[in-house]
Amino acid sequence: MNSEKTSISYRDAGVDIEAGDALVEEIKPYAKRTMRPEVLGGIGGFGSLFEVPKKFKNPVLVSGTDGVGTKLKLAFQLNKHDTVGIDLVAMSVNDILVQGAEPLFFLDYFACGKLEVGVAAQVIKGIALGCEQSGCALVGGETAEMPGMYPAGEYDLAGFAVGAVDKEAIINGSTIAEGDVVLGLASSGAHSNGYSLIRKLIEKSGIAWDSDFHGKPFRDVVMAPTRIYVKPLLKLLAALPVKGMAHITGGGITENIPRVLPEGLTAEVKKTGWQLPPLFSWLQAQGNVTDDEMYRTFNCGIGMVVIVSAQDAAAAKALLTTEGEQVFEIGHIRRQAAGEHATVVV
Repeated sequence: MNSEKTSISYRDAGVDIEAGDALVEEIKPYAKRTMRPEVLGGIGGFGSLFEVPKKFKNPVLVSGTDGVGTKLKLAFQLNKHDTVGIDLVAMSVNDILVQGAEPLFFLDYFACGKLEVGVAAQVIKGIALGCEQSGCALVGGETAEMPGMYPAGEYDLAGFAVGAVDKEAIINGSTIAEGDVVLGLASSGAHSNGYSLIRKLIEKSGIAWDSDFHGKPFRDVVMAPTRIYVKPLLKLLAALPVKGMAHITGGGITENIPRVLPEGLTAEVKKTGWQLPPLFSWLQAQGNVTDDEMYRTFNCGIGMVVIVSAQDAAAAKALLTTEGEQVFEIGHIRRQAAGEHATVVV
């Protein structure tokens, strides 16, 4: 990685030896907790070695990369850096999960103008926590200091996840049929999408960050980290046939569910199937946002969609509830009418 001043890995993370040692010592115990037996060697090499688990008979590797978007702007403004690392992991592992993949390992890229060890440590601790939640190993990363590239106190993040799924177990939505049930798993908030609009609406409202918002400080509600669905859904995949899954990210409910539907089918989602969480009701009121725009911009309280046959719906809901998820039956699959969108909210 080229940089004007220095490029730093976890072994040499910092402007000088002291800064590097400080960051390494901060993050070592957190990264260690994410290790899996398939990791060969430790953090600090030129590359990370990982053996594909032997439980996969015909493994296909599934990769994903993402960032946190303009939610970072709020992290800078609030000086709150302990949750965006979880967001970073969640965005990639939830994406590869929907194809049936078990996340195996994760790498991150942290870039800044001038390294502040305390801030970087908070971010990377969050990344390690996200890896723990998803069962994947944090095998390495890059911390790059590039003077003049970023305003003081700001940084950028990118994450990379690799998982595996047996070839015959890949979930691609091809078996989805009329009559299948659409289950929605509750989100933890706005996750990591729609924050350009969220920031504008917050500024317009003039709301104080420490205001009580339904029992929590408003800042904590807005900065709540993206929910990671990996472990409960892997248990579901081992127990029942899942036909399709959609991670509700940019594009909201109406743009993400169609990505897994066969041609000629529509997901009919009923807005009465769940209650719009207070944050989204507040955002809609502040911006006078139409329902259609809400469902196209935000997750609106549904962070993951799971499509199963009608006969498996009750069992799937029960299993996921037992695993700690809040699950709603939000719709069904039907034949698409001429000129109709592949997902409609009614």
